[in-house]
Amino acid sequence: MVKVCTVIAYFLPLLLPSYGFLGSHSLKHISAQKSASCGQMRMQALNTQKDVKDASVTLEVDLGERTYPIYIGQGLLEEGSLMRKHVKGKKALVVTNDLIAPIYLDKCVAALEKEGNIEVETVVLPDGEEYKNMEVLNKVLDKALQARLDRKCTFVALGGGVIGDMCGFAAAIYQRGVNFIQVPTTLMAMVDSSVGGKTGVNHHLGKNMIGAFYQPQCVLIDTDTLNSLPDRELASGIAEVVKYGLIRDADFFKWQEDNMDGMLARDPSTLATAIERSCQNKADVVAADEREAGLRATLNLGHTFGHAIELGLGYGEWLHGEAVAAGTMMAADMSAAMGWIEPSVGDRTLALFKQANLPTKLPQGCGMTPEKFMDAMSVDKKVDDGQLRLILLKGELGNCVLTGDFDTKALSDTLDKYCKEC
Repeated sequence: MVKVCTVIAYFLPLLLPSYGFLGSHSLKHISAQKSASCGQMRMQALNTQKDVKDASVTLEVDLGERTYPIYIGQGLLEEGSLMRKHVKGKKALVVTNDLIAPIYLDKCVAALEKEGNIEVETVVLPDGEEYKNMEVLNKVLDKALQARLDRKCTFVALGGGVIGDMCGFAAAIYQRGVNFIQVPTTLMAMVDSSVGGKTGVNHHLGKNMIGAFYQPQCVLIDTDTLNSLPDRELASGIAEVVKYGLIRDADFFKWQEDNMDGMLARDPSTLATAIERSCQNKADVVAADEREAGLRATLNLGHTFGHAIELGLGYGEWLHGEAVAAGTMMAADMSAAMGWIEPSVGDRTLALFKQANLPTKLPQGCGMTPEKFMDAMSVDKKVDDGQLRLILLKGELGNCVLTGDFDTKALSDTLDKYCKEC
């Protein structure tokens, strides 16, 4: 179970037979596609308050001796005390990318060096999903070796999901494992990838196929960093927020319907609530199923289709959350076609995604075919002894299943429908 150091607590999921799960009822900062206009950029985060702040919310991922906190609040990066207390040893390596570095790297380094007992090295990687590979990962390992970092060092992931995944994987394999800290700066990373210890890189045949489960010492979520996030990246993260409501938290889904405008307007209180509740759901699942034996796989709603879309279009063409949104609609349509959910569930999901300006179908002329989908999905990590398994919605809102027992014609019809539209 997850210990919650706030007045808010959420019910834990109930695991049902056949991997059915009953939910709890209760553009990067300067777009990776350099075409984003300066008018889209929000640089208020450069003027973060300088006073010392405590985390306004602290959650815990309960993994026994490897339990770690998730800190959520404003000004946490610049103040730095929470981050420093999780640095093991006297040396740290901050891993970031060339878009985040000009905005937050100096603040992160200054925060780590504030008391004079931590020596900080840095490595700046190129930004984008297309650089999430072993060749670029070696730049992190090269820097660690050149700096003579030993097993007592701490790696710090400063950036979005790509940086978090790569830094975490580098920490997992450097000298067979060193400590690392997640400092996510995108909504996507805050609500999903920074929590749970999934680390890795892509292969040209499949997304995230090379990696390890490796948990951080802490996750430090400074919500002020969202002020510099382009609208497209904010929407990408919202796709993962919607997912939690669909698979396990119907009340949260209804909250999103009432508060989507607030999220898109970057209302601090609304975003903080969305982040906290998403992290709570993610932490509950990770605590119950760290290595994805069953329950944790449900967090991949829309991802089997979505990863195939990312691979088919080319890494970096769509943001991860954009592919997940379209993939989630494919899963919802397939579920409805089999009579597993009411069509209204898909309609409500479609409305949320459209409100967030997320894609809900494939782009015209993308060249995706049912055969390309099936080929990409055949190397999905949920494939079991050669059998494709999908996360599909089933029952009332907030419920889903991990299953290979689905109508293959419904899958074929879904692929035909979406590929025909593109």
